Amino acid sequence: KIFLLPETLEKIQRGKIAKGDVLAVAQVAGVMGAKKTPDLIPMCHPILLTSVDISFKEEPQPNPEGRCSITITATTKTTGPTGVEMEAMTAASVAALTIYDMCKAVDRGMSFGEVCLLSKSGGKSGLYTKNG
Repeated sequence: KIFLLPETLEKIQRGKIAKGDVLAVAQVAGVMGAKKTPDLIPMCHPILLTSVDISFKEEPQPNPEGRCSITITATTKTTGPTGVEMEAMTAASVAALTIYDMCKAVDRGMSFGEVCLLSKSGGKSGLYTKNG
């Protein structure tokens, strides 16, 4: 999740960020990040990804700190015998960093957090669902 000023979210929605279509670029960056995970995270071995999907949910209602948010969800899949949660979390993080980079000229106070595994199936550890 990335937190930003309402004016920044409005500029993203209206296509008024000078560097271009923020969410389209962040989506591509997230996919690239997932594919580069073993290059970025020591001890993370290369995995053949069969799909990577990045989606965004905009929350225009400001929180008590006056910030809106965009929730980034990354879904990764493989047919291999191991999980791809590191690839998904890397994808979401790279997408958030890309949004920051593209919008920093209008909102240097952006922040992001709440990077977590929501669910996982397959691999040695089987099924995992956060809070469930």
